[in-house]
Amino acid sequence: MVKHQPLQVYERQLCLSCITGIYGCRWKRYQRSQDDTTKWELLWSFVLLFTFGLLLLWSYFWWEAHNDYSEYNWFLYNQSGEWRDGTAPILATTAAGFTYIAFLMVLALCHVALGQQLNLHWLHKATGPFLHIGAIAAVTALSWIVAGQVARANKTIFQVLVILLYFSALFALYTVPLYITSPCIMDPSNLKQRPDVIGHQGAATLAPENTMRSFQRALQMNVTGLETDVTISSDGVPFLMHDNGLRRTTDVQKVFPERQWDDASLFNWTDLQQLNTGHWFLKDNPFGTVQTLSFREKQLIGNQSVCSLEQLLKLASFNKCTVVFKLRRPPPEHPRHYSWINDTLQTVLKSGILQSLVFWTPEEYREEVRQMAPGFVQSSLVKAESPQTLQREGISAIFLRYNQANTREIRDFSQQNINLTLYTVNEPWLYSVLWCSGVPSVSSEAPQILKKCLTPFDEYTVLWVSVDLVSLAIVIAIFILQKYRSSGIHSYNPEQIMLSAAVRRTSRDVNVMKEKLIFSG
Repeated sequence: MVKHQPLQVYERQLCLSCITGIYGCRWKRYQRSQDDTTKWELLWSFVLLFTFGLLLLWSYFWWEAHNDYSEYNWFLYNQSGEWRDGTAPILATTAAGFTYIAFLMVLALCHVALGQQLNLHWLHKATGPFLHIGAIAAVTALSWIVAGQVARANKTIFQVLVILLYFSALFALYTVPLYITSPCIMDPSNLKQRPDVIGHQGAATLAPENTMRSFQRALQMNVTGLETDVTISSDGVPFLMHDNGLRRTTDVQKVFPERQWDDASLFNWTDLQQLNTGHWFLKDNPFGTVQTLSFREKQLIGNQSVCSLEQLLKLASFNKCTVVFKLRRPPPEHPRHYSWINDTLQTVLKSGILQSLVFWTPEEYREEVRQMAPGFVQSSLVKAESPQTLQREGISAIFLRYNQANTREIRDFSQQNINLTLYTVNEPWLYSVLWCSGVPSVSSEAPQILKKCLTPFDEYTVLWVSVDLVSLAIVIAIFILQKYRSSGIHSYNPEQIMLSAAVRRTSRDVNVMKEKLIFSG
């Protein structure tokens, strides 16, 4: 009788090695375990899941805030004094994190499906909680495991049960958007007239804000009005400037370096005319549109100077479009601190523009202005308690930020014949939602984009349907592939089947029972 040493033959499990190796740096067979996951590792799994939820909200916030990127950059400018695109690093970090966390979550699900012990590597523990993933992406990735289990199962009842459970969860995610209300889910016959578009500081994404070229480009995009910001110079000339200072939008550092930090209103009109207001736009490219401009257009932009209110009014009068301006009172030491309203009013009256085209917003001395210019459209920049309050004050137009009015308030303003304009609307999806909500007009820095919106476009519906269709196509393809792989498996001889079964035992059983082949001669 001859006895042979125990012979162990293992199946190659490259997929399992990659899953456990990447997730927990357990590349060797002896490092893996099918024991129950420790409480410490379960805690880390919950931490990862909780952080995923927070980061999902963070991602959704920045997706929704796409319309306000320029305002965020302007906020950073006020804090630092330097103009830069502050959203770029945030978006880049979010995009990189999406790929990483998606991979981690899929690996964790694979561990659970294969009965492997969760053991997240310390490197992932340090970085994983700061990333996120979409629920549909995770469930779609899980289809590979589900399809494999179904394809290898011998019992039809088990196959049907697993498929029903998986697709129930999948279609539940698909149908979640149906329970989210959207103003654009409506009868087309109830759709109101397309909202008018007002050029906010002109067409600020195509030319430097508050310059003649910016207003000219806005008029080329068929805007019905122009909106701007007015400041009074030290010699009483109203001019257009959004910031309190001149550093961001002019070359004051070069022309008047010793006065670059002074308030813009402390310059006289002669000094202001020496400043260039176009070079910064070509250099900083704040909206990423400079590369799309022609050489001739760049030349025109490079020659822009500070624009006066009188110039804007004459342009608007010639094109018969409305004008809306926010008037900033100069500081107390300013020589026009007390005459600022009268200086502006006289400029408007002398320009020759029809009074019905002027939306007057300053609250100060409103009654006196009403007596001298009864044709002005009295407007407000402050949200009142009710439309009736505005009517009692003689206000017939109101300008609010787009998130300050809900659907009911929009309807109330319309019923009281108060013209509502919401700002700043640059994205087609937001314009479409406001259109469906019945908003009569919006203010935009990108009228060239809204010009293309001839019908409401529900971006959410398109996004939901696209993601659902892509996910469903991937899931069906995976199930077909797994079925094909399962049907193509070659039959094993009895010894291979026995050894394969031994490998699939739990780690405790394998440690206790070593497969031995004893041959008798």
